Amino acid sequence: MILYGDYHTHTKYSRHGHGKGTILENASVALNKGLKQIAITDHGFNHLYYGVRRRDMPEVKDEILNAREVTGVDILLGVESNLISQKGDIDIKESDFEYLDILLMGNHTLVKMCSFDDTMKMMVANTFGSPYAPSKERLSRNTTAFLRALDKYPIDIITHLNYGCPTDTLAVARLAKEKGTLIELNGKRINFTDRELEIMAEEGVKFIVDSDAHSPARVGECNNAMNIIFRLGLPISQVVNIDKLPKFSAKRG
Repeated sequence: MILYGDYHTHTKYSRHGHGKGTILENASVALNKGLKQIAITDHGFNHLYYGVRRRDMPEVKDEILNAREVTGVDILLGVESNLISQKGDIDIKESDFEYLDILLMGNHTLVKMCSFDDTMKMMVANTFGSPYAPSKERLSRNTTAFLRALDKYPIDIITHLNYGCPTDTLAVARLAKEKGTLIELNGKRINFTDRELEIMAEEGVKFIVDSDAHSPARVGECNNAMNIIFRLGLPISQVVNIDKLPKFSAKRG
């Protein structure tokens, strides 16, 4: 199994030291590890502490063009957007797509939500509620928000599903399959049971393996995900960046 690309990496544009390196450093590590493609996907605009700033996007794009030229690695520009409402809103505007080659979405804390009610029922409830035994109401609310986001936006990848925001995993994965959205197998954390992964695979859900690197040295480090694929015998044909390169642009074409 050869990893061709890593589509969830952070840089200094995930502010306040959350991301540790430069775009060129991420690309240089990718080159040394034999990756053909990476994506720069810093935290979404509504993250109150780590989020990339919209005004920095032209600079990010210029740095990507330079790093491509220096390293020869194909680099996509993306963002790891945030779920910001129970209605499935995320922190992306139509004008943002001018810059984006790829769109990721996940749940995070310290995010500016759409309303006080969303803050209390989504961010606060998930931050302080049990990740292992959520109430039926919270599970339903979270799941509905993810499903609505998938309906509203051309999301390429759902990142670390269930991390900090438990959902009906299979309901989200089934709609993701229908929408052409990939379920991430995160290099740091996977919040599914083995049986959920097996059912997803049986139903033809497509996966992507990513590092979620916050420092250049971690780019391409996906052993956690790769070991689970090997252990469960998940079909390599359903993992879009092993032994091949995925395509992301068609949904916005």
